[in-house]
Parts: sequence; C-alpha cells; structure tokens
Amino acid sequence: MDTRAALEALGVMPDSVSGEQRRALDSDGYFIVEDAFTELQRARMAEEVDRIAAEEGERAGTEVSREAGTLRISNVFNKSTAFDFLLQFPPLLAASAYLLGECKVHGANVREPLRGAGKQPLHSDSVKFSDGGWCLTNALVCIDEMSVGNGPTRIVPGSHLWPPLNVPGENAVDYAAKHRKNPPQWAQEGENVAEHVAALPVMEDTDRFPADPFAPYPGEMLVVAPARAIVVCNAHMWHSGTLKHNDARRRQLHLSFTRRDLPQQLVQRKYITPALYDRLHEAHRFLLDIV
Repeated sequence: MDTRAALEALGVMPDSVSGEQRRALDSDGYFIVEDAFTELQRARMAEEVDRIAAEEGERAGTEVSREAGTLRISNVFNKSTAFDFLLQFPPLLAASAYLLGECKVHGANVREPLRGAGKQPLHSDSVKFSDGGWCLTNALVCIDEMSVGNGPTRIVPGSHLWPPLNVPGENAVDYAAKHRKNPPQWAQEGENVAEHVAALPVMEDTDRFPADPFAPYPGEMLVVAPARAIVVCNAHMWHSGTLKHNDARRRQLHLSFTRRDLPQQLVQRKYITPALYDRLHEAHRFLLDIV
C-alpha cells in the first residue's frame, strides 16, 4: 500500500482539497474549514480530553512534552475512540499528500493554555530541506472556539517560504548550526537527510529573524476560529501560542503529518494497543505507520 491507495480506501481524492485551498497553502501557508465535524463529535472529544487529563494528572503529555501553564495530552488515539474520525478528514489528508507526497501521522497532541499563560516564542515546527520539499503539515482542531481573548495562535502568513525559524524544544536556538556539529541519529542514518540538514541556512545569515521571538512580528495575524473548525497548516509557517487573558476553554488537538521517510514525533509502533490496532481500517494503520 502507498499513500494514494490508503487515501482512496478512505474516500479521499486529490480534489478533496480544493483549488482555492491549495492556492492558500501555497501562498499563505494555511486554510480554515469551518463546521468540519459535528457537535456530537466535538462534545465527545471535549469530554474525553477532560477525562484523560483528570486520570493522568501530572503525567499528562509526558509521552511527548510538557509546557508550563498549559494542559497537554499526547498519544490520544490509544486512549480514546473519540478522535478516530480525524484520521479520515478529507481536506487534511489530501492537503498533506499534496504537500508531502508519501506521508504518515507525525503526532496528535491536545494543548490548552491556562489563564495568564500560553505565550510562546515565534517558531516553525520543522526544518526545511535544501531541495525545497516540505516535511510537516499540522491541523489545529478547534474543540472550543479560538478567540482573541483565550490565547489564539498567531501566524505570519507566507513565512513558510522563508528559512525555518527554529523547531519545538529548541526555541531561539540555531537548529542548523547545532546539528552540523552533532547530527541527530536519524540524520546520521540517512545520507540524503544529513546532506539536506547540512545545507540549511544559519539563523545569522538572514535578516528576517526577530530580535525578540516573543514580540509582535510585522505582518502577523491572530487566527480566530469557531468551535468545530479545523485550521490546516504548512507547519513550516512561523507561528506561536499567545497569552490567554480569560477563563474560556480553548482545547485544541494538533494533528500533524510528516513524510514517510522521516521520524514520527510519537512512534506509534511503540505505543500501539491491541484495541486501537483491531478497530482500525488497514488504511488507517498505514497512515499511523503500524503495518
């Protein structure tokens, strides 16, 4: 099976992402789909997020990362059936195949900032290889409304076309320079990947990088979206969380896809449960890279 066959098995065709949406991805780096799922699906996801958070307590999110002042939950597909339908959301899957070619799930993490927290430095979610190819897409699944007051994501439209800013866990660090000296294991094991990483620009080589990654950036915008919307992004676009000023819930699932030749954020084969494996279609298993 390949990505095209898997998507076709799920009823996803190339035109499941419209021409207008493709143009928005190409030029701006994102598009928004409103009313992307039902109120019943939204309510069930919200209920399951709260259940898992209560059960896990301080352990919540530890499979991938913790973030001060936010609720994070990882590995959601193994913990609940409430999120399964997202594995065949046509615009996201078609957009990921359009940008990445052969692709697979990268990660699936819930993030909810708490009042007075949630502010992040401006960043991109992935390096960009010298061949111009993309590595990562991300979808912001709005379980609750994302408003100006509850810590909306800020983005810099079009910045996916620029050099990468930095990557998660290494904010304000020169990723390229660091890994020229100490390539990660996955880069050492793939000659082509290592060559791409070596060709990345050093942060000091460009004048676009902000002196203060927390400060407002020229051309940035706040993404506001109603509950049940999904924001599909080229994850190379510069973005960050912003400060939450009120107590309104802002539960959001980040569902990302990467190229099949690159590592997953959460290695699904390490965490797969019999219950998840048995309930999935073969195409879903392919997308999760557990076959």
